[in-house]
Amino acid sequence: MEFVLVDDGSADGTTALLAAVDDPRVQVRTHPVNLGKGAAIRTAASAATGDYLIICDADLEYAPEEIPRLLAPVLAGEATVVYGTRSFGSNTAFSFWYVLGNKTVTMFANVAFDCWISDLETCFKLLPLPLYRELDVRSAGFGMEAEITGKLLRRGIRPFEVPISYKARTREEGKKLTWRDGVEALWILSRERLAPVPRAVAGPGPGTPAPGG
Repeated sequence: MEFVLVDDGSADGTTALLAAVDDPRVQVRTHPVNLGKGAAIRTAASAATGDYLIICDADLEYAPEEIPRLLAPVLAGEATVVYGTRSFGSNTAFSFWYVLGNKTVTMFANVAFDCWISDLETCFKLLPLPLYRELDVRSAGFGMEAEITGKLLRRGIRPFEVPISYKARTREEGKKLTWRDGVEALWILSRERLAPVPRAVAGPGPGTPAPGG
């Protein structure tokens, strides 16, 4: 197991904290300025050396201790791509509009690709590292979530979903997503739906290409 930590131009003391990390399992990469989540994950994926990649934001909306839940279906031979899906409630949702936006983007993907997934925008995504690199995700910001899912679904790869817990931040605590991110996600999904279908890159089983994918 390894951790690849990307400091994406932080100005909150993160740089000093990471400089003190002394563990052979940890790699630290630094962006001199903020480039966005997609750019940060791209940097991490280029530095990673493991078999699988799991994305985890540093804001603790997601519980890192639940990462093994994503790995369990892989170890059981049930999947190669796994999403941790959230169930929003009054104590876990940032706002009505945030949840509605998430549901709208997810439903659009389900209609466009004739599938059923529960939470497209989840941060917790597990993919084989070679597959993630082959997807060649170019979105620098939060649009990366839609791009990953659109490219997977276009290949006929439907993620295996497992439930996870979630604790949303408020605007005051640093929540950054806006309606513009939702519009961008819809555009990206539309673009990926109309793009040519590449040859499948993963083997059979849940979370991998469906027949004819």
